[in-house]
Formats: sequence, C-alpha cells, structure tokens
Amino acid sequence: MAEKKKTTYGTRPRNEYIKVFVTEDERAELVARAAQAGMSQSAFLRAVGLNEPIRSVIDLRAVADLGKVNGDLGRVAGLLKLWLAEKRGEGANAIDVESAMMEFRRLQVAIGMKMGDVVKAHK
Repeated sequence: MAEKKKTTYGTRPRNEYIKVFVTEDERAELVARAAQAGMSQSAFLRAVGLNEPIRSVIDLRAVADLGKVNGDLGRVAGLLKLWLAEKRGEGANAIDVESAMMEFRRLQVAIGMKMGDVVKAHK
C-alpha cells in the first residue's frame, strides 16, 4: 500500500482531506463565496465546517472606500467654508451656509457610524 503524500500548506501541516459531493451549482457557489471572503476554497470550507467567522473582503473594501468619501466630504466642506469666508456676504445667506455646514457634519457622522457597524460585524 502506498504511503499518503504529506504536504504543508499555510502555517501548519495538513495531510488529511474530506471528500464532499456537491452539484455543479453548489460548487460554483462555494467557489464564489470563498473568493468573496478572500480565502482559498479549502480554508473557506474548513472555516465554515468548524463554525469560524468568515470576514468578507468586499465589506472591508467598502469601509475603506467610505473612509475616502468621508475625507473628501470633509475637504469639500473645508473649501466651501474657506470660499465663503473670503466672499462673505456675496450671494450666500449666513443661515444657509451654516445649515449646509451642519449637513456636511451630519453626513460625516452617518458615514462614520456605518463604517463602524460594518467593522464590528466582521469581528
């Protein structure tokens, strides 16, 4: 009888495998979910089978993108404030300006809260 080939993947040796029968559609779904999580198929199935959390790479990328949007929003608000300070009284009502600045701040807080929710869900 031939001896089983021993291999090492990742940080520890794994030389046992489990054969799982799936349909073509199930296989496609598992492959897609592993890719979405940024994991190999083996690591994904092992994590799911051992009830370990799966962190979606896509959600974390979305948080990073929201962070950039939040920064851009802050820069736009700063430029608006600077422009209005230089053009004081020329075409913009002070109450409208303050209202717009408050809306910018509200949007920044809302973006920050959404980012926090996504990150907390992935811990």
